[in-house]
Parts: sequence; C-alpha cells; structure tokens
Amino acid sequence: MTARALDPLQLAGLELGNRFVKTATYEGLSPEGRVSDGLIAHHADQARHGVALTTVAYAAVHPSGRTFADQLLVTRDAGLDRLADAVHSAGGRVSLQLSHCGGFSKHRAGGRPMGPSFALNAYGLAYGLPFVRPMTPDDMAETAAAYAEAAAIAVDAGVDALELHCGHGYLLSQFLSPAINRRRDDYGGSLANRLRFPLEVVHAIRARVGEAVPLLAKINLHDGIRGATGDEAVPIARALVEAGVHAIVPSGGLVQRSAFYLLRGEVPLSDMVRAESSWLQRISMRILGPLLVRRFPYSSSFFREQARALVDAVDAPVGLLGGVDSAAAVREAMAQGFSFVVMGRALLADPDFIERMAAGEDVVSRCTHCNQCVARMDQGVACVLDLPQT
Repeated sequence: MTARALDPLQLAGLELGNRFVKTATYEGLSPEGRVSDGLIAHHADQARHGVALTTVAYAAVHPSGRTFADQLLVTRDAGLDRLADAVHSAGGRVSLQLSHCGGFSKHRAGGRPMGPSFALNAYGLAYGLPFVRPMTPDDMAETAAAYAEAAAIAVDAGVDALELHCGHGYLLSQFLSPAINRRRDDYGGSLANRLRFPLEVVHAIRARVGEAVPLLAKINLHDGIRGATGDEAVPIARALVEAGVHAIVPSGGLVQRSAFYLLRGEVPLSDMVRAESSWLQRISMRILGPLLVRRFPYSSSFFREQARALVDAVDAPVGLLGGVDSAAAVREAMAQGFSFVVMGRALLADPDFIERMAAGEDVVSRCTHCNQCVARMDQGVACVLDLPQT
C-alpha cells in the first residue's frame, strides 16, 4: 500500500505525481496581503521534497475577508505568478485556499464583520469590532462574485488547483453550521437552506473558471462543540460534489469556539497570549482562555474513523487529514480507501518525510504535537524543533 501512496492521482484536468498533499497551514508570510519571498520558498521547498500538491493557506477573496491585515489577499498584483512558477520549477503543483473570514475578524480595514446572523465577535472585541452584521442578499452576491474573481486571478497566475474553505468556522462554514447560522430566510434553518450560499459560491467559481480546474473543498466532519451532531458531513460533501467540487478534504472544529479540535495535542496558551498585539486581548485571553480554549487529546489519524463515512458515500476522491504522522498511517489510509493524504505538522517537522518513505523507511514524524508552531504562526511558519533555543 506504500506504493499506492506514490502513484499518480488525477484531479479533474490535473495529474498529481503522488497522493501527498500539503494542507493549508497559515504561513504568516504575506505582509500587507502580498506574496513574499519567504512564502515562495516555503512552498517550493515542499514541492522539492516530494509533495505533489502544496496548498497556500488562507487567501482572502475580498478585503473584508481577512481576519487580520497580514493575510494573503487575492489581487492581480499579489505575486501569485511568482509563487506558482517557483513551485512548478521545484517539481510540484500548487493549490490556493479561497477563504473569507465572515464575522470572525479583527481587521478594521475590512469594515464591520459580516456573517449569516447577528452575533458577538469575541475575536474582535479588543479591536473595536464587537458585533457581526447579518449579510444581505446583495452582500452574498458580491461575495460570491469575489470568490469567482479570485479563482480566475489564481488560474491566470498559474495556480493549478483551488481549495474552497468551507470549514473551521470561516464564512462558508458559518453558513453551514446551525450553531452560527440562525437565519430565518432561505439561507437558514434546514440543511438545504444552509447549503444555499456555499453552493452559489461553487456555481460562481465553476461559471468563471470552467470544469477542468480542480476544485477541492475543506469541510467539517464535526464542529467540535457540545450539541453538534456531526451527522451532516455526508450530505454536505455530496451536495458540493454535485455542484462541481472534485475532491473533499475532511476536517473539523470552529476556530472561534473549538480551535484545537482540528489540531489536537497541547494548548500553548501562555505563548498565544504573548503573541497578541493588543494588551486588552492579552488580558482577555489570560482570564478567559483557560475556560474557553479546550484541549483535545492527540492520536494518530484522529479524523480517520469519522472521515471513512465520506469515502464510502461520496463519488469523489476523499483525503485523510489530521494526525497523518507516519508511514504506517499513510498505508492505513490507502488501505481504507482514501485517495490521498493531507499533511501539515508532520511535514513541518519532517520536510523529507515523503522522500524517506519512498526510499523504504518506516518513517515516524518527530512532531511532538506541542502546537508551538500555532502560537508563533504570525512570525512565519516553522517547526520549533528547528529554531534556536532561548
């Protein structure tokens, strides 16, 4: 089964050299919303070490879609062409994660945060953005058009694939989640209604870039909060595939309410507090963090059993994300029918993971799941095991 992980994979009009995808892990390398040399080097290095498709994290499709200022904003002059060229020269392919933060923002330049329903924006309290305004039909039409325009810009720049971020409590996930979406119109209530806006976005992208461009969707298996049943992932995935999505990346959790559900392992709260730029936010996190930031124990391939339901039910390739940390985990994923594996921390800790596995080594990642990489993400993506000790 190791050999299958090294076999090519066809996604729409794109052939990948193997079944390894680098997941979107926020890089912290887009100052003022632009591609930097560091961002280019990071993704080119992933390709150089054997990743077939490396995913550029959190590319905001509209100025209102950034959670904070130094996130990549998709524009014609953002530098995506330089990034795509570098990844191609290194032997890989590149995907861009199309995103919008919705009501989860501390970026004042984007205006008042908007989402499916009126809500408290706890993330933005210390930045003068305490509330989320409900989106109007015009807001949704403008935002769907922004997704389509961002997709076209990416494809024109040479990006090979697109990942639609429908998870983790960002805008499309906010519409899908009954815990956040409390609308009483055609965009709230039933799952069919909650799916309406995400599907409009898929249709807008497809109409703009055509059917040949691979479109993946990252979705939640479970929101990771009490009261969420987790029984909607299959119909959500089926609806997205029917609308034109080519592959599903299952994940979970809401960054606002269950951030470490999607990571598992340690919660470096004190380091996260120190990384905050606002003194008011630091005080708030010190007081409320121990009550609100829940720890979820780590285990290898922690989403595998939940994600298996998609493999059996969805007529599209499904990847395994979450704790793919060894050659044994890769082999098990292939044996259970996953079409590809999606890796994050293991590739940060062990960039040569794929090369060593291809050489026959029974690789086990040295990642300790300390999540210090999360605490320091604004300083540039890196495994702390490689940083000078202070």
